[in-house]
Order: sequence, then structure tokens, then C-alpha cells
Amino acid sequence: MANYYSDIPQIKFELENSELMPRIVELKEDAYAEKDQYDDAPQDFADALDNYDRVLEIVGDITANVIAPNAEEVDAEGAHCENGRVSYASKTYENQAAMIQAGLNGVTMPRRYGGLNLPVTVYTAANELVSTADAGFENIWSLQDCIETLYCFGNEEQRQKYIPRVCAGETMSMDLTEPDAGSDLQSVMLKATYDEENQCWRLNGSKRFITNGDSDIHLVLARSEAGTRDGRGLSMFIYDKRDGGVDVRRIECKMGIHGSPTCELVYKNAKAELCGDRKMGLIKYVMSLMNGARLGIAAQSVGLSQAALNEAEAYARDRKQFGKAIIEFPAVAEMLSNMRARLDAGRALLYETARYVDIYKALEDISRTRKLTPEERQELKVYSKLADSFTPLAKGINSEYANQNAYDCIQVHGGSGFMLEYACQRIYRDARITSIYEGTTQLQTVAAIRYVTNGQYAGVIEQFEQQDVSPEFADVLSRIKQMTAKFNACTQLVKEAGSEEMHDLCARHLYEMVSEIIMSHLLLRNAQKDKGLFGKSLEVFVNLAEGNVEKHATFVGKMTPQRAAEYRCQ
Repeated sequence: MANYYSDIPQIKFELENSELMPRIVELKEDAYAEKDQYDDAPQDFADALDNYDRVLEIVGDITANVIAPNAEEVDAEGAHCENGRVSYASKTYENQAAMIQAGLNGVTMPRRYGGLNLPVTVYTAANELVSTADAGFENIWSLQDCIETLYCFGNEEQRQKYIPRVCAGETMSMDLTEPDAGSDLQSVMLKATYDEENQCWRLNGSKRFITNGDSDIHLVLARSEAGTRDGRGLSMFIYDKRDGGVDVRRIECKMGIHGSPTCELVYKNAKAELCGDRKMGLIKYVMSLMNGARLGIAAQSVGLSQAALNEAEAYARDRKQFGKAIIEFPAVAEMLSNMRARLDAGRALLYETARYVDIYKALEDISRTRKLTPEERQELKVYSKLADSFTPLAKGINSEYANQNAYDCIQVHGGSGFMLEYACQRIYRDARITSIYEGTTQLQTVAAIRYVTNGQYAGVIEQFEQQDVSPEFADVLSRIKQMTAKFNACTQLVKEAGSEEMHDLCARHLYEMVSEIIMSHLLLRNAQKDKGLFGKSLEVFVNLAEGNVEKHATFVGKMTPQRAAEYRCQ
């Protein structure tokens, strides 16, 4: 019987072959302080890895044998809206029941609230597996991650009230965007007023493009400060569906992810609780939500890339033309090799990012109960910056790779790929949104470019270059260093130009260059540990990266402030 976890050894490799994992587990388990209090708490690092392995085996079984077989029917039926409420596609309820029965909710939450207390890295692996089966269902299931923001910024009464419900399987949503406030969230105008008589907040207005918008528990961005029009007047609120006051006006009719209802919501004097401090909604809490969501979309993208490769390889082995399987034709073999290389490189970037997030979030959590040591404070600072700088790379690049792999999957299928009977068309439609929602690739570039110009990425790359490399990979390292030299020269050229217009125009090119250099280093590191698993992908990816870096270097090298001005729309 298929199992998406054990069938993909690259995922287990990422969990077991990083020098950061012992530190992650030590922090997450608070030096294994709960080993005598909870039956499922690990005794040591080896026990923790065994626990993660067993959990992901269960996820791999459910995704391969329940969620994936239901995916086409869910896509065809979609979600429904009637009398202001949402009903999922019928098979979605089967998927939910399987995950709830297996206890796969509240994955990262502490055990005292009913959670599994698993690291973000393990949760990321689960997200990838669910997305490989059905990206639409992954949207519903993975929104449990919203509870992280409530856990971090809510009070203890709110934690005890809401977290056990999510751990038991209740759903969540983050209600941020509005008809006139998409990426520009500081323009949010949903009104929050305090009800003195009932000692609660009331929400009035509308939200649009809300994923899983009829969920049980909502985190809502609303304007609490009358007379303001910028981000400083926004606060975060908790809305409980049990209290009523929010109706679904309609479900959007979308190109893909049909199993995930995208809703327009109407708030009519809805009762709500303030989460955290007033006026910090956008400045602090939404940033936390969005970073978690972006890592989730990166995992979703890797899952879609894996699904595309699975379908393409299976079809290429079975499809015969001119007396042999099309996988034997060099043109098809090259496409499949490129798909695999992008997948392996993007996955390496995803899990490196997740590990950085794990360390800084665990240290932040510890700081709520005791004062950090000077060494821990420095560690928190380092990994917080690494997580912040790597997240836009992981989200942006993997979403672009998901789209490219889905495109190539259809191309491998030829005319059959254009037919609705093949899963590749669903994967293609589902993948398209990944480079748009939770911040477009263009916005990921904006988030990342400051780390190009301030030298953060250059410092990371320099550390990679200092790692020992075996003689058989010395040439690969030399090639990566040559790419880095071109990137550094382009960065310096843009900085010296002193032109904001040129800076903004070249940002995407610098972003892609540094992403591919970092992924080349990560693949090189992986290939040294397991050449059989990653050796071919390393060679293929570095070939691709060299071509792309040269292309971007040519663009930036010929750019001037005057030429940049010509790109403006007249």
C-alpha cells in the first residue's frame, strides 16, 4: 500500500540529517522536561525522531490512501454556500475525519493544551504530504497553524479556551483582506467598537478572499481606533462562530483549489475578543500570521511539485511512442530531471527555513517563562534574522517551481494533459495560486531585497563556502563560487547606482540569483551526505542555476538608472 512519507526518502533525510535537529528537539522539549509527565513525550533525541517518524508514517498513509483518492471528486464537487453557511465537498468530511481520528490537529501546540508539541519542521513535512495528495484540503487542514498566533499573543484564558478546541479538530481562518485592502492591509476598514454594556468588542463590515471563511475560530484584523486610516489603528480580534454575527455572502468561483472555500464575509455586530494589545494588529500580529502562512504555502508548493513529478514520471513510463516508453526520449528525460532537481532544491530550502523558524520560535516560547541567557538571546537574534530572510525565498521560489513543474507535467502528458480525466490538470490549476496568495512573488522579492543589500545573504553564502567539501565535489563548489562572484558584482553595481528605480527593477533578478546560489549550496551539502539520493539533482540544478545566474547578471550588468526609467508605464 502506498505511503507518501516512506515513498519519498528525501523528506526523512531532511529530518534526520541536519546538525540543527538535536538543538531544535532540545528546545522544543525543554530539555525533555515532560518525559515523565506525558506518555507521548520523548525520553531523548532518538526517541523524538522515532516519534516524528511514526507520526509522519500515519500522515503518509492517510494522504496516499484517503485524501489522494478523494481529490478528484472533491475538485469536481467543490464547496457549497447556502443560507450564509458553507458546506464542504462530501469527501472533504472523510478527509477531516481521518485526520481527526489520527489525532493530527494542534500539531505544534504544547501537550498541556492537547497538542502534539511537534516542531515546525515536522509540521512542515506533514503539510507537504497533505498537499501532495490535495492542495485544496491542505488549505483547510493547515490553517490550524493560525493557533500559533493566538498562543503567542493571546492571554492564558484565551489559550485554555481555544487551543484545546483546535487540537480536537475545530477549524480556523485568518480574516485579513477586504475588497479595497488586498496586499495593502493598512487600508483595512472593518470596524471594531467596544460594547461597554456587554464588555466585549463588536465587528462590522466585510472581508473578501478569506480561505475557509466559515471556520470555527477566526483571527480578524479590524480597525479599533476611530479616525485612523493606517496600520497603527488596527488590532487583532478572535471571533468564535458559536457567537454568531458573521455570514458568508458567497464562495468565490476559482480556477483551482476547489475543495478550499474562499469566502466573502459580512460582519453584523459580531461579538469578538481582543487578541494581544490594541494597535498592534498589523505591526506585529499579522506579520506573525503571514510568516507562518508563507512557510505553509512553501510546503504546499513543494507538495504540488512532488505531485506533478509523480504524475509525469508515471505517465512517461507507461506511455509508448515509436515502440518505446517516452521516458527513454532525451527531451522527456531532461524535463523530468529538471523537475526533480527543482523539487529537491526547493525542498532543501523549505526545510532549512523551517529549522531556522523552529529555533527562534522555541527560544521565544522559553522567554515567556524565564529570562534567556546571553547566549540564548544571541541565538534568538541570529535565527530570527535567518528565518525572516529565508521565508520569502522559500515561499517565492517554491511557488514558482510548483507552477513550472505543473506546466512541465502537462507537457509530458502531451494532448492527454489537456484532458480533465488526468490529475495533472488539477495540479496545474491548484499550483497557480501559490505564487499569488499570502504575498505574491513580487512581494516576497520586496521582503527579501533588504537582505541582499545589507549583506545578510552574502554572509550566509560565505559560511556555506567555508564548509568542508570532498574532492569529488570540489568542481561543483567552484562553479557555485563563480555564480556568487557574479551575484556580488551585480549587488554592488545596483548599490553604487544610487537609483531607487534601478534598485526596484533589478530586485527580482538579484532575488532569483541569491535563491539559486543558496539552493545549490544546500543541495551540495545534501549530496555529500547521500550522493545516491541527491547527486544527480545537484548536477542538474547547478547547470540550471548557472544559466539563470548568467541571464540575470547580463540584465543587471547592462542596466542604468536611465534605462530603468524607460520601464515605467507611460
